[in-house]
Amino acid sequence: MRKSLRRALATALALLLTPVAVTAAGGPAQAAPIGDHVLHWNDVLLKTYRMAGGAPGPLARSGAMMHLAMYNAVNTINCYKSGSYNVFDCLAIDYTGDNTISGNWANPDVETAIDYAAHTVLTALYPSINFSADLTAAQSGIPTDASQQQGSAVGVKAGTNMVTYRQSDGSATNTTYTPNTNPGYWRPTGSGDAATPNWGNVRMFSRASEAYKIGQFRPRLPGGYSTMPALLSSAAYASQVNEVKSLGRATGSTRTATQTQIAWFWANDLDGTYKPPGQLFAHTRIVSAQRGLDQMANLRLFALVAGAMADAGIASWDAKYLTEIDLWRPESAIQLAATDGNAQTTADTAWKPLSADRNGVNFSPPFPAYVSGHATFGAAWARTMERYFGTDAISFTATTEDPHAVGVTRTFSSFSAAATENARSRIYLGVHYQWDADYGVATGNRVADYVATKLLQKVINGGGYPSAAACDETGDDWVYAQQIYSAYSCRQESASSWTLVLYPWP
Repeated sequence: MRKSLRRALATALALLLTPVAVTAAGGPAQAAPIGDHVLHWNDVLLKTYRMAGGAPGPLARSGAMMHLAMYNAVNTINCYKSGSYNVFDCLAIDYTGDNTISGNWANPDVETAIDYAAHTVLTALYPSINFSADLTAAQSGIPTDASQQQGSAVGVKAGTNMVTYRQSDGSATNTTYTPNTNPGYWRPTGSGDAATPNWGNVRMFSRASEAYKIGQFRPRLPGGYSTMPALLSSAAYASQVNEVKSLGRATGSTRTATQTQIAWFWANDLDGTYKPPGQLFAHTRIVSAQRGLDQMANLRLFALVAGAMADAGIASWDAKYLTEIDLWRPESAIQLAATDGNAQTTADTAWKPLSADRNGVNFSPPFPAYVSGHATFGAAWARTMERYFGTDAISFTATTEDPHAVGVTRTFSSFSAAATENARSRIYLGVHYQWDADYGVATGNRVADYVATKLLQKVINGGGYPSAAACDETGDDWVYAQQIYSAYSCRQESASSWTLVLYPWP
């Protein structure tokens, strides 16, 4: 049995490292002029972000739906070619379920499946935007034959399954948020009513349960204080407020020129930019090009990054709105310091954050401060990139679309260095405290680690080992699995049935 498993593992590894796109005649598929279809649709996604605007949580959800639908479409084709939907010749488990191919098909075109999966999802999510030209560009150069037609059918089904699967995920809940008017609690600051206050209740893409989310992803309350009066009266609170009061003010701050550049570089809060999730998708593409990733590698990388960022948005908004302390922004804390009962803070009713719109009007984002969404997104991205490439120490030069930092680039020696700077930038911008940044990073790291082992898992033999020996951690099977996969586990289904679960990474 162990020799059989080793042969299966070796075969599966070869399949995962071999391109799966073939024509109906069995030869290599003709590459479309656009090149990598995953990157093409990621570009379309960022264009959509610029057009649609809005809060980052829904944008991250859209990205995860699109990238995971594309992944699932290719997974379906890979399963079909292997002859089974249960063995691990598939890339991973079918994310949404019921996307099998029945009948004796020719070889479905992989690029076409990717195209139609992405197009189906985006069209459903953004009905006011026409994606026909993007689909036409993607399909240019692909012959209209049985392979193409079957690829489109697989893609449409994968996209439709994803849209259906997420229809009841809680993202449409629009219960009104009523601000608490007591000192310390978030209240509108002139930039709008509370944005997406129910987003913390959205079902996670990694299928984390509500109890797990609250127990493992939710950070401790600011400073570890359990009540708002205790928080406001503390020396730690005064220190946090006074730091951002000095560094983050629009005029007369103590920021250096570099700190001001950092603040704007990571901002991307304005509609018309690709927003924080889009900036991190853009950085993913930069690193992908630098490392020479092909389409299959990008398919997995972007699916994992997208899933991690979507779940990071949910976890961040859970902390913002659904805990005992919905912390006010520095703008409120500083202007209303006379009401906080803390002798170490002093009110400045004219204080404004550096953050500003295209017309120079200063503003704070319309949702609570703790934790920082930027910090949570950035850390989830960085940890996912680290786990994918097997190291944090990859240098890259990053870009921005913020109108206050046109043409600015910044170079980082590691993914985590970029995430740390991203988090810190929000203090320089005047919209967050340092504990928002620190615990946003911690939350993002936890989310990414969970996604790494849960999002694209794969089950070997579906629950069928006859004895515990198959899952003996000193046995040959276990050791061989460890050589191929970075994460794996064994669970007992019954007294005589065990399942080896692998979590595939490149």
